[in-house]
Formats: sequence, structure tokens, C-alpha cells
Amino acid sequence: MRPTPAISRAARSRSHRKLKSVRYLLYLLLAIALICVAVSVYVGWQLTHPQRKAITEDPSRYEAAFEPVQFDSRTKDVTLKGWFLPSASDPAKLNIIMAHGYRDNRTYAAGEALSLAKALTQQGFNVLMFDFRNSGESGGDLTTVGYLEKFDLLGAIDWMQANHPGKLALHGFSMGASSALLAAAEEPAVAGIVADSPFNHLTRYLEDNLPVWSHLPRFPFTPLILGILPRLTGIQTDAVDGLSAVDRIYPRPILFIHSTDDHSIPYQNSEAMWEKHKDKFELWKTSGADHARSHKVYPKPYEDKVIDFYNRLLEP
Repeated sequence: MRPTPAISRAARSRSHRKLKSVRYLLYLLLAIALICVAVSVYVGWQLTHPQRKAITEDPSRYEAAFEPVQFDSRTKDVTLKGWFLPSASDPAKLNIIMAHGYRDNRTYAAGEALSLAKALTQQGFNVLMFDFRNSGESGGDLTTVGYLEKFDLLGAIDWMQANHPGKLALHGFSMGASSALLAAAEEPAVAGIVADSPFNHLTRYLEDNLPVWSHLPRFPFTPLILGILPRLTGIQTDAVDGLSAVDRIYPRPILFIHSTDDHSIPYQNSEAMWEKHKDKFELWKTSGADHARSHKVYPKPYEDKVIDFYNRLLEP
């Protein structure tokens, strides 16, 4: 028996309402997905395009001689600017290149880099301080948290070797420390590295810390941001791998410095790299200092330790 027209109309009405509800749900899910992608693009863009920090002091504040310098990144796509601080004695015993942290500049106030540089020049070392790309007075508009900064540091090594030949070491803070490890792994001219508060693998670090930085839920935003970054900026976060870099640096020495009270990059990042080659690597764990502030909290012990490390690089 066929249904009455009234029943057929009711069934069609229910079916239409159900289809309409499903359509609205799909539109809602699509809207949510688009919002999540848009937010992830925004966070990724902000991460890689931080506002520059102005340079507000120079070595003259510490009565240190200096001259402005500029040179190209080894990629040849950006001009970098900095200062060369000559050793107080001639000839210099060693050339040291400093590398600053993320969203900062060559003065790196968190680590009191200028006062440290003055102390190093008084001990017979030349010091080069410079701004990474998209930092301070250097060119560029993209910060890559080590991926391209490695080439900036290699450009600084090229400048130092061309203008002040001699044994060379690197001293990095935070992102600069991670970049120093990557650069030294590719450049055999680096005799040793002081790595103050580095992260040891960018992908893993971002997986742990993006929710803290962005105040966004880990899911779905962390995988979305990490998936979008390579397409948005060209950054391959897996390539910023300090754990692999230290194997290529060995047997050259590394002094890791990291506070157990670092709230930005846990000290276990340095510890994991140090543990790979304890016969050549050193780890000084401080306490009571936040991220990359061990020199600020312990200026004299810090300077004594790094100066001793650099002097030992001069031994046959």
C-alpha cells in the first residue's frame, strides 16, 4: 500500500531537515578548520618575523675599543653588521665570535655580552659581535631559529679568517648557541665552542614549547604550525639538530653552560648533548639563573671558566 501524500510530505520534510543539519555541521567544521589554519599561519609568521630589538649601547660604555664591521652571510643573500673588538694585547691569542639569542641583537643584555666581551679582550682575545639576519642593524626580514642563522655565523667566520687569521672559537647564547653547534659541525676551522643554554633539536623543542609561547592548545595547533612553517618560510626544523651536530664536532671540545632553573630551554637539552662525548665535552650546570643568564648571576665564575676553556684551546 502506498503512503498517503501527507505521510510522504512529512518524511520528505524530516529528510530535508536532516540534510540541512548535516550541511550546517559540515560548514561549521570547515569554518573551524579554516580558523585553525589561519591562526596557525599567524603564529608561524609571528615566530619567524619578530620585531627587531634596537641597539641602545656599544662597547664604549665599557671603555672597550671597537670598530664597526659588515659582511655577507655565507648564503650571500643578506648583509650583517657588527663590531670587532681587538685584543688588549698584540698579537691576539685567539679569535672569538659571539652569537646572540632569538629576538635579540649583538649586545645580548640577558647574558651581559658586552661586559663579557670586554673581559675577553683584556685576556688577549679578539671578539666579533654581530646581529643575525632580521636582528639589530643587519639586513633580512626572516628569523629561522638556527636554520639560516648557521650561515650567518659561517659568514662571520669567513670575515674573521680573511681579516684576522688565527685560531678561532665560537661563543653562543640560546639560539646563537644552537647555531654555533650547527656552524662548527660544518666548519673545521672552529677549534672549540662555548654553548650557553642551547636547545638540541628545533622540532622537538617547538613540539614541547609552542603551546607555552602561543597560549594555544597543543592539538590541533602544534602539528598545524609545524606543518605550515616549511611552506610558509622554507624552514626545515628537523635540520636544526644539535644532537647530530655534536657528533660531527667531536673530538673538538665544547663547554655547555646551562642553568637548572632555565624556564625557557630545560637544561636537559645541553645534558643530552654533553652525555654523547663526555671525554671531550664539559657541562657547567648553574642554578638560580633563568634562561642564558648565568653570566649575569655569576659574572666572575663564568668569566673564569670560559677564559680557562679558551686558553686550553691554545695548548698543543
